[in-house]
Amino acid sequence: MGAFMITGGGSGIGAALAAHFAAQGHELWLLARDESRARTLQARFPQSRTLVADLAAPGALRGSLESRVLPQRLDLLLHVAGVAESGRVVDVGAEVWEHTLAVNLVAPAELTRLMLPALREARGQVVFMNSGAGLHAPPRLGAYAASKFGLKALAETLRAEEHRHGIRVTTVYPGETDTPMQVRLHEQFGLPYEPAAHMSPASVAAAVGTALSLPRDATVSDLMLRPGS
Repeated sequence: MGAFMITGGGSGIGAALAAHFAAQGHELWLLARDESRARTLQARFPQSRTLVADLAAPGALRGSLESRVLPQRLDLLLHVAGVAESGRVVDVGAEVWEHTLAVNLVAPAELTRLMLPALREARGQVVFMNSGAGLHAPPRLGAYAASKFGLKALAETLRAEEHRHGIRVTTVYPGETDTPMQVRLHEQFGLPYEPAAHMSPASVAAAVGTALSLPRDATVSDLMLRPGS
C-alpha cells in the first residue's frame, strides 16, 4: 500500500477519492484548511493523517508544513481542492482573481514543489484535477478558466521536468459532476440543477483509480470524463 496525499478531501470528488483509496488500504494524508475541518476529516477517515494548511495563502504552505511530520516517501499527490466564482470580466475585481489563482494554481505548484523529494523517493505520481474550463474558457468563468489553463501548463511542465526521476503526471478533465461546487455554479447562473444529468464523484474516483493502476511503462497523461447520459 502507498502513501497518498489529497487536497479537497472534505467534499465532492476529493471526498470520493479519499474514500476510494481508503477502502484499498492506502495511507492517506489529507490537507484541511483549518483545525475544525481537520477534525471532520479525521472523524470521517479515522485511519488518515490530517495536515492543516490554507491553500488560499500558498506562500505560507512551507511554514505550515515544516513543523509537521510528513511522509518521506509519497506515492501519490492528488490536487483536488479548488474554488470557482462566476462573473463577467467587467465585474470581477482583483480580489477574486488573486484568490482563485492562489487556490487553484499557485498552491498546487508550491505544494508539489515541497513534496517533490518524497515523490522522487517513491517514483510517485501527481494528479491535477482540472476541468473542461481548462481547455475551453466559457463566459462568466474567466478567473476559474485562467487558473485551470495555468494548471494544465503546470502539469505539462512538471511531466517534462520530472520524467527522469520516474514521476508520472496525470491531468483529469471531468465534465459536469454532482458536487457542491456544481450546485453553487448553477445557482449563480440561474440554471435548474438535475443531479441525474451529472456524473457521480464516485465514478470520477473509479476512473482516476483505473488510470493510476497502469504498469510503470505507461502513463495516462490526460483523462477526459463526460456524463454518460
